[in-house]
Amino acid sequence: MSKVKEHEIENSIRKILEYIGENPDREGLSETPKRVVKAFKEYFSGYNQNHHEILGKTFTETAGYSDMIALTNLRVQSHCEHHIAPITGQAIVAYIPKNAVVGISKISRLVSMYSHRLQLQERLTKQILDAIDEVLTPYGTAVYISASHSCLSKRGICDDEAMVQTFAFSGDFLNSQLDYKQRFIALTQRV
Repeated sequence: MSKVKEHEIENSIRKILEYIGENPDREGLSETPKRVVKAFKEYFSGYNQNHHEILGKTFTETAGYSDMIALTNLRVQSHCEHHIAPITGQAIVAYIPKNAVVGISKISRLVSMYSHRLQLQERLTKQILDAIDEVLTPYGTAVYISASHSCLSKRGICDDEAMVQTFAFSGDFLNSQLDYKQRFIALTQRV
């Protein structure tokens, strides 16, 4: 837990409001510092979570299922670490179970946990993959994220059509003699 007190953050937000030319005491802004602190707690709640807790409960009664399990259209809502600007998009996560599967909501929670931290999209993609590999030890994992970055679309070049796409693969998804990677990439074409 941070040693910084909430009232110190609120005072900093007041200073930012003054810096941009606003009056932090006017009616519409007087409660803004408190609201920003509350919003930051939500935006960055992923720092208070652990991938072992999220993925820890597994199921072995899968009737011998050993093919790819893929979750598509997983929401990504994050903030870039360079400008604290929003990143929004979707993820596809797949894995090939070895001994056990995890409840499907857990993969979505994992994406959410890492998204609720200051991020680089490349690191976010790899963190999701590494967590699944570490805890579930599957035959392979694949992660794809397609996202819009406000630091690109709302400032600087203002390219609001640009989408950043990142991929990460491990295990059988890297084996060129198997078709898992091609099947996974075909999923990304449908998003």
